Amino acid sequence: MSPNVSEFKTLVQRFYVLQTERIEAYKLFEEGHEAYLRTGPHYDFEHYRQLVHEITQAFSGISKEVLEIKERLHQDCDRPDLSEHIEKLQSKEKQKLELTAKLQLAKQNAQDHPEDEGCQEKILEIRQDVIKNQEVLSEILQDFKYDSED
Repeated sequence: MSPNVSEFKTLVQRFYVLQTERIEAYKLFEEGHEAYLRTGPHYDFEHYRQLVHEITQAFSGISKEVLEIKERLHQDCDRPDLSEHIEKLQSKEKQKLELTAKLQLAKQNAQDHPEDEGCQEKILEIRQDVIKNQEVLSEILQDFKYDSED
């Protein structure tokens, strides 16, 4: 087995570990936001801001390492196809984070203005975008899995 093959396997495995860490970070983000909403109407913003800071750092660290893997797959392993999948994935992950933040704001708005039906509609609209985003992410991961096992 050439060193390239073992490096390749290591990079692919590390990529999957990072994706799992990303999913865990989202869970913490969601749970933290639900806890924050429960502190309304006098929100515990300090606590929530600290959580956002920690989650942002986690996502930033994961992204940085995923981009390093992307580079190494392209350069060291001569796999521009996989590198391209990661490029697309990163773009969709960025969008997912933006949608998550928008959804959290919409939920707080709905909680603060229960009489406003537009708030509920906004939540449904953003949830639809989140679902579409998740479908595209799943497709990209499927393509990555298929091509990396080739």
